[in-house]
Amino acid sequence: MKLPMLPVIFASLTALFWGMYGPAIGLARTAEGNNPFKPYVMIGVAYLIWAILGGAGGMVYTKVPFSFSGAGVTWGFIGGSLGAFGALTLTLAMFSFEGKPKPELVMPIVFGGAVTVNAITNLVLGWKQGSSHETSPWLWVGMIGVAASIVVVAVFTPHVGPKSKPAAPTSTVALDETPKSQN
Repeated sequence: MKLPMLPVIFASLTALFWGMYGPAIGLARTAEGNNPFKPYVMIGVAYLIWAILGGAGGMVYTKVPFSFSGAGVTWGFIGGSLGAFGALTLTLAMFSFEGKPKPELVMPIVFGGAVTVNAITNLVLGWKQGSSHETSPWLWVGMIGVAASIVVVAVFTPHVGPKSKPAAPTSTVALDETPKSQN
């Protein structure tokens, strides 16, 4: 079986981009005084720009007409909304930590969990459509493996914090050398 390289390349790029997403949002949050909602607005702007440019560019490249069906618009909007809600709940997950947010904990849960939710959703949709496809027990083994991997990655990811500020200078005067008050 020959592996199709273009889909693998694009999937790998997606993993690369989404893997850098959490740390980038963390940097944006830090730059905005630890307010997560300013970066979320920029996430929306970026999604809007890149989705329109990428979608329109792809339509031109594949010579698809710029007309849409009702179901395509509906499901496209639902999919986009799910993505936007995912970005919002990711922002809220990072925001809800007391002190420093923990992208090294949140990101493995998000992306490991997304794979599992995708598989379960496809199973449910298949069952509702009357699919007779038998589910391999390896799917369930894989889901357990994903859960274990989430824990391992979250525990062993290096916890690199922001650069610390230099310590304030300390006095070298000994306590014995301080002037005594005259009473």
